[in-house]
Amino acid sequence: MTEPTTPAASDFIRDIIEDGLRAGQHEGRVATRFPPEPNGYIHIGHAKSVCLNFGIAMQYSGTCNLRLDDTDPAGESMEYVESIIRDVRWLGFDWQDRLFYASDYFEKLYTFAVELIKTGHAYVCDLNADEVRESRGTFTEPGKESPYRNRSVDENLDIFARMRAGEFADGAHTLRAKIDMASPNIVMRDPVLYRIKREPHYRTRDQWVIYPMYDFAHCLSDALEGITHSICTLEFENNRPLYDWIVGRLIPGDRPRQIEFARLNLSYTVLSKRRLIELVRKNHVHGWDDPRMPTVTGMRRRGYTPEAIRKFCAEIGVAKNDNLIDVSLLEYCVREDLNEKAPRAMCVLRPLKVVIDNYPEGGGEVLECQNHPQHPELGTRPVPFSRELYIERDDFMENPSKKYHRLGPGREVRLRNACIIKCESIVKDERSGEVVELHCTYDPETLGGPPADGRKVPGVIHWVSAEHGAPVEVRLYDRLFSIQDPGSEEDFIKYLNPGSLEILTSCYAESSLKNAKSGTQYQFERLGYFCVDPDTAAGRPVFNRVVPLRDSWAKIAGIR
Repeated sequence: MTEPTTPAASDFIRDIIEDGLRAGQHEGRVATRFPPEPNGYIHIGHAKSVCLNFGIAMQYSGTCNLRLDDTDPAGESMEYVESIIRDVRWLGFDWQDRLFYASDYFEKLYTFAVELIKTGHAYVCDLNADEVRESRGTFTEPGKESPYRNRSVDENLDIFARMRAGEFADGAHTLRAKIDMASPNIVMRDPVLYRIKREPHYRTRDQWVIYPMYDFAHCLSDALEGITHSICTLEFENNRPLYDWIVGRLIPGDRPRQIEFARLNLSYTVLSKRRLIELVRKNHVHGWDDPRMPTVTGMRRRGYTPEAIRKFCAEIGVAKNDNLIDVSLLEYCVREDLNEKAPRAMCVLRPLKVVIDNYPEGGGEVLECQNHPQHPELGTRPVPFSRELYIERDDFMENPSKKYHRLGPGREVRLRNACIIKCESIVKDERSGEVVELHCTYDPETLGGPPADGRKVPGVIHWVSAEHGAPVEVRLYDRLFSIQDPGSEEDFIKYLNPGSLEILTSCYAESSLKNAKSGTQYQFERLGYFCVDPDTAAGRPVFNRVVPLRDSWAKIAGIR
């Protein structure tokens, strides 16, 4: 696999790297990694990290590893591992033979912990989790030393070995670093390095009953893999002294450097993995691949392209401070990418029947229509035309205003790629009074060309042959949340958008779309960009709306 080509970027992280290269650090090497925890599917925020880490490695002719930081067996699974691998590949990146797991290093990490005990830098503590938390102190008060802090090296080694052997219950002991209980950084107040947890690991099964904490395993995994720049988000800034403390006592010579950047916060979206898990487990969405989810797999199913996501990540850049990015920028990148590559087609979402009275009964013809107006190399497609058609219900108004330029009684419009028709009469439902059918006439001389008399017809509408149209289902996706920053709300579920999904089952598309393949994107003329969903059955396509044609999430009825 060839990694995508991206233009060389400049930001504070690259400035740090270049300063280091000029100073001869790391022998001129640049090695990064993308290290997700396999306890959920990766999302657009992870995609930013993927693009940053792989992009830096490409820019400086270095390497980027993919590593699964699987140090907490609760909630981790091979399903998540496989989804991460699949999604990073889909984004366009290749780690070659550098796929690693923190669990690969469990034995080595245990050895490192023993070394810290022997050098007097770690001890076994019997305080429970609540007692440890209370003893840590506050931002204004120092912590209190554990009564077990001064155990002998031999006693610590003995208890730690018995912890590994499974002699103790969960929570009975922890291994803590011996640093400084008066440190102004609470993270450095004797943090826990190992805990007892009788939870089968998806890879090591029941081999271990003690597991390293993330802060202990992550920095050492970086060092063992020869990572030069450990790039992470701002929430780990306070943990950097601990990162440096651990590798400084266990790793001789060249060591990785941690650099923090602002995580992605996207409007009308939540990116907390805990909250995404809640959405899935409580069935507020239809799984991790729900097209309303900000997961990479959800965006892929919706019809987003990897090129658009990479462009978005390049556009937002890398910042030092958190800010809220407008989701419309992501939608813009998707729209711009699909505008170039998506073939055009016509689909009627809310059909209203039209009968062309002066067109021969039983007659019909096939029109050749361009697949893309700016790219003739994409060819043409056959579009059947017949006496009975479907048009969009919103393209007819019984009492139109002066600014309404579509079909009405006595009015003319042009059918896209076809001819001019004029509404002569309407048929209404006797009970509801709703218009159910239009009777029109057409101008034969305009079939495929302008009117001979030069008259101007301002309105152009799309249509589908009633005889030949393919029945399809269309799913109109909107933003999952109704407020701009749902992530700032404790009860974020309260702000779910009840109109985030509308399913239309009585739609008709051009006959050429009858056997459209899953994952294929189209521009439905005048409506937006749509993608064939995996739920598609033979001869019955299901289309997801990717993005509308405009920077607006108004309903189809509001699009003019």
